[in-house]
Amino acid sequence: MFNTRMPLTVENILSVFVPCFTKPSLQTFATLMAGWICCPGRHTISRLIQASSGLSSMKHHSAFYRFLSHGAWSQDALAKALFQLLLPLLPEQITLILDDTLCTKGGPQIFGAAMHFDARMSTYGRKAAGGPQKFFAFGHNWVVAAVWIPLPWSSSRGMAIPFIFRLYRSKKRCPEAQFCKRTSLAAEIIHTVASWVPSDHRLHVVGDGEYACRTIGRSLPDRVMFTGPMVMDAALFGLPDNSKPKRGRPRKMGERMPSPQQLADSSTPWKSLTLNIYQHNVTLLVKKQRCLWYTVTGTKMITMIVTRDPTGRLADRAFFTTDDHFSEEDILATFTRRWEIEVAFRNTKQTMGLEDPQNGWWRRPHGSTRPARLPGPTPHVSRGNTTVNHTLAIAFAAYAVVIVWYLRHGKPDDDIRAVKRDAPWYLHKATPSFMDMLASLRREFWIARFSRDPRLGRVRQIIDAVLPRWMLAA
Repeated sequence: MFNTRMPLTVENILSVFVPCFTKPSLQTFATLMAGWICCPGRHTISRLIQASSGLSSMKHHSAFYRFLSHGAWSQDALAKALFQLLLPLLPEQITLILDDTLCTKGGPQIFGAAMHFDARMSTYGRKAAGGPQKFFAFGHNWVVAAVWIPLPWSSSRGMAIPFIFRLYRSKKRCPEAQFCKRTSLAAEIIHTVASWVPSDHRLHVVGDGEYACRTIGRSLPDRVMFTGPMVMDAALFGLPDNSKPKRGRPRKMGERMPSPQQLADSSTPWKSLTLNIYQHNVTLLVKKQRCLWYTVTGTKMITMIVTRDPTGRLADRAFFTTDDHFSEEDILATFTRRWEIEVAFRNTKQTMGLEDPQNGWWRRPHGSTRPARLPGPTPHVSRGNTTVNHTLAIAFAAYAVVIVWYLRHGKPDDDIRAVKRDAPWYLHKATPSFMDMLASLRREFWIARFSRDPRLGRVRQIIDAVLPRWMLAA
């Protein structure tokens, strides 16, 4: 099915993507996946072709660019196949994490790029000289959904794997008929993923303050719950009393209830909880209240909690969930999983080169004159739209394949011992990182490229021992 120089264990994983492509496109997809995993430097498309180490010799290099720019395959079909690949690793209650990320780009004619708020560079909400500062950067803003997968070597830890996304286009640079808010794109993603979830599973969505809004809260499909933060001055209400018939339409809300801030300042006693949050045992004070948040969730009952740091270092915060069976511990434990998508963005950008490809450009026909220069980004019609979406789909698929392969065939204990041997300053290391997973899979690729003959066991041992040092020098 695939080129014989690819590890058999990887071929078995990539076989789930067969329905998404034609036979020629499947070989191109596998070659780009191998190049993306093995590329040690910048992940431009040309470097991916080089990193495939001979797998690309069967085709002209332009075929790989056409696969991204003119391919008829769908990124949502790829996302569905990836979701089916991850499903055996997921618990019965699937945690879907929503967030958006900025991939910086350069050049005025790349499709869909615009100026967006850069949270990484901004000092908003942090202590800084001269007060908070906001920075903007030019690039693509993606609304991304990831599933949370528990790790077998730690019951409380997990990893987020992004698999479905939508490109958010700036209102200033997008035709009015095509503009869509980030929250609307996120609601579309939720409905799409909910249609893929088997009947014996439940979907629980987690998002930050931007996605704890009425666009999502009032449009949740059946069997889909949401957990997120709540503003401290939220207007909360009780259930209406419609037992006595009255003139007019029935009431949708009951009596006004205390807001999170009022509940925190009230005489209601606090409940002390000791939780493991971000791998630390933390003591928090909690108050709980059942209510309606009509502004966001309409007439759906929610559970709201207010938390207080007994040391006084952190300000009071409020969270809510639409799941009736969640306790205070469940709400906090579920919401803390949201941070894993930030770790996934870090891994895909800094290690997997998510921002490196600069495809999505257009070039004027040969011999034509250069059009008049306009201020701001000026992409030509919709050229590059397919390219930028397909490129991100390949990047997220490569990231998922690395993790799935390691969970199936990785050797965490051996990798940890090897890291401590080569880097003795990592005395605290107890679990493998994503870099360890990627290095382990890269060794498998190089061993498969040298030889797949089982009689050459000694050669495999030498390569396994020497290759990590070679890769550091590359």
